[in-house]
Amino acid sequence: VFQKRFESFTTEHKYSLRRWTLAGQVVCLLLCACALDRGLAQIRYSVPEELEHGAFVGNIAEDLGLDVAKLSSRRFRIVSGARKQYLEVNLENGIIFVNEKIDREELCEQSPVCFLHLQVVIESPLELYRVEVEILDVNDNAPSFPWSEFNLEITESAAPGSRFPLESAQDLDVGSNSLRSYLLSANQHFVLDIQARNDGSKFAELVLQSPLDREQQKTHEMVLTAVDGGSPLRSGTAQITVTVLDANDNVPVFDRSVYRVSLVENAPRGTLVLKLNATDLDEGANGEITYSFSGHAPLKVRELFSVDSHSGEIRVKGIVDYEKASVYELYVQAKDKGPSAVAVHCKVLVDILDVNDNAPEVILTSVSTPVQEDAPPGTVIAVISVMDRDSGENGAVDCQIPGNVPFQLHSSFKNYYTLVTSEFLDRESVSEYNITLTARDLGSPPLSTRKTILVQVSDINDNPPRFIQPSYTVYVTENNAPGASICSLTAFDPDSNQNAYLSYSILEGQIQGMPVSTYVSINSDNGNIYALRSFDYEQLRNFQIRVQAQDAGFPPLSSNVTVNVFVLDQNDNAPVILSPLPRNGTVATEMVPRSVDAGYLVAKITALDADAGQNSRLSYQMLQATDPGLFSVALYTGEIRTIRRFLDKDAIRQRLVILVKDNGQPPLSATVSIILSVVDSVPESLSNFGDLSLSPQPPSNLALYLIVSLSTISLIFLVAIIVLAAVKCYKDRDSLGSYALSSLGTACCSFEPEPPAEVFKKSNLNLQIATGAKVPTNCVEVNSNPGNLSQAYCYKVCLTPESAKSDFMFLKPCSPGTPRNNAARGADNLALSSQSRCSSVNNGATTPNEVKLHSSSVLNINLLAHSLSTVYQGHAHTQANYPIHNGTRARTGFFHNGAGEMKALGSELEPTETCRACRFCHFALIERELES
Repeated sequence: VFQKRFESFTTEHKYSLRRWTLAGQVVCLLLCACALDRGLAQIRYSVPEELEHGAFVGNIAEDLGLDVAKLSSRRFRIVSGARKQYLEVNLENGIIFVNEKIDREELCEQSPVCFLHLQVVIESPLELYRVEVEILDVNDNAPSFPWSEFNLEITESAAPGSRFPLESAQDLDVGSNSLRSYLLSANQHFVLDIQARNDGSKFAELVLQSPLDREQQKTHEMVLTAVDGGSPLRSGTAQITVTVLDANDNVPVFDRSVYRVSLVENAPRGTLVLKLNATDLDEGANGEITYSFSGHAPLKVRELFSVDSHSGEIRVKGIVDYEKASVYELYVQAKDKGPSAVAVHCKVLVDILDVNDNAPEVILTSVSTPVQEDAPPGTVIAVISVMDRDSGENGAVDCQIPGNVPFQLHSSFKNYYTLVTSEFLDRESVSEYNITLTARDLGSPPLSTRKTILVQVSDINDNPPRFIQPSYTVYVTENNAPGASICSLTAFDPDSNQNAYLSYSILEGQIQGMPVSTYVSINSDNGNIYALRSFDYEQLRNFQIRVQAQDAGFPPLSSNVTVNVFVLDQNDNAPVILSPLPRNGTVATEMVPRSVDAGYLVAKITALDADAGQNSRLSYQMLQATDPGLFSVALYTGEIRTIRRFLDKDAIRQRLVILVKDNGQPPLSATVSIILSVVDSVPESLSNFGDLSLSPQPPSNLALYLIVSLSTISLIFLVAIIVLAAVKCYKDRDSLGSYALSSLGTACCSFEPEPPAEVFKKSNLNLQIATGAKVPTNCVEVNSNPGNLSQAYCYKVCLTPESAKSDFMFLKPCSPGTPRNNAARGADNLALSSQSRCSSVNNGATTPNEVKLHSSSVLNINLLAHSLSTVYQGHAHTQANYPIHNGTRARTGFFHNGAGEMKALGSELEPTETCRACRFCHFALIERELES
């Protein structure tokens, strides 16, 4: 399997393996993926150092039995405790490869074995695997000497077998690639003796093989070569120069050849480690001893310790760290000051004692943040590794997190922890957590490290928008400007980002049959509501709309609120004068008897304001008056009354201008002018009709011609109507037919001879039949042009063939100066005629100038001729015998009798004792009988 994997690897990564020899490649790569222990969930690989980027290490997915297709979805990753990410995994094929060139000497220094510890993390479900990658040394460093030349002074009296230590060579490689041996060039006097230290390193000593003779040769030169055990071999050389000195008989001697002491790490500089003692039997300069480090003392030892040359005291010079080395070997030499002095050597072993001087280190190897607020309990948030460089209890570490956070800390392997959720999260309550991880060792005193892990909670759309108020009430003054803002709605969503972005809309609805969108609109971004039209309080006083706020989450959530809009009234309608109104462009006129007392009701101003409240409260004021002291107007009723009696000097015509003002702000007003004519007495004819002309006018000949023409046409039309009515009233056609014809003939031709002759002189009745009108109503008019009146009176009979009812309209005054088309105004003349053209005879009492009769049968048309004559004769009769009561006022559709008793036309009328001779009442009785 390994051979196949190696063949596949060499095919894919040829560029990274060209540096190796074929034998080196086979040896190193056969060590990859050396063991798989499923029970301990641990796997080990071996890889040489100095491989290029992309070099194959092993197929970790295959070795762990994982599905390559699910590596990405399960968030497969490797976590290293090293400061660099030396290895990476290709998630497409599961191969672990070199990500950055590995220098074993930098990573592990001189350690005999070098491991790169990895942790494999797989989620869904969570699985953890420990992977150890052994970094194999390659022979990439040659041995080197600290100096390229060494000078030795040896006395000629030195005995054969004398030893002279040489400077040691340094090789950064380890194992078989480290320093293996020394070689000395050929010479006659010296040989090499290679010795090993406790750590396995080797050093060389120069051994004198034959006596020296200074007189024969003062100096000897040799080449020292250091060779490692790598393949190919690497070596380093140094030049040795031996100077032969004259003899010094005694050499210094140490008390012991080996010294052993203990030193606490981090001892301050200058701390005494050991005081050496050497003696020399010589005297004088030959007996004075100096101390120094031997030539083969390592450079690191020289940096950490110093030797006093006179006292032999060894003191701390640098920072001693147990974590770097637990034992130091010091080689010290002693030499006298005599000529041809010979140095003697001793070894000092310094054991370093560990103290708790390193706080635990916390490394976040993997952090999954942010985490969704609906993540289930047990979701892995972070993978944490903890290490302490101390040893023993000083290096044992315990980790804890606060108990008030919804997270737990689980220990998967030694010094490896996973941070998981312990319950569901709520971003709206807490959006992020600052979790303080405390790592504390068991030393004395204990040291601790705190690491803050920021865990952000990502939002899900789990909160609908909420309005600030459950409902809104808005007051808008009418006549507002279209497009103006009337209110602003505000909703908030405790979610964040897109889930909290709100848009506002108005739900569909209708206001007075129109879509609500034609009345108001809303800004979807800020909730401002705008009026699309100007509101009129008189047409729309309040309405209701429904506003919806919806977020942009998925799925979106929304909420609704009701907005009640009340339109406030504004004083935008001036008062409207209903009565009295000017007629035909002339000022309204009322007649006042000269003999009235103070407080007499002359007229009443009637006005209406379409506004409401104080804006519709009207007040009346006298603006102008011919004589301000003669009349007064009631402030709130509009009644015009006399202040005093009339005097002879008072003007006959009094002009009043009345101001009608509402109570709005600012107030609006209207004025009406009225002319009061002071007369000695009111004519009786005016009492009947209630219409007073300001100036008498002679009858118009043109009007007479028109009356005669229309009377002829009307006669023909009435005959046809009578025939039609006779068919329906077949029971009474003989009696009623003769009665109707005689009445009609009397009315249209010669009138009845029964009334006095002066009545006909005053009346001058004419019958007109209006044909060809555009309206579907046939009208018969009887015109009266009394000689003593300034205007004519028209009596209309309107018939509608399509209906079962017939309308009789009496006392329709027609001015001769008014065109005939005035009759087409219909309802306007009918509604306003009594106020615009009628004058009060006594105390404001008027008689109607138009009476409209409705009967349930068309047979009433047979009484047309009789009604025309009877009404006029009854009027004359009333004039002569039954004067109108001065204290009453009649409205449209009523007549007065002599006793003041009135009944509506068409109702049951019984002749009273005072009107037995009244033909009008007789006519009403006949009509009732016909209906029955």
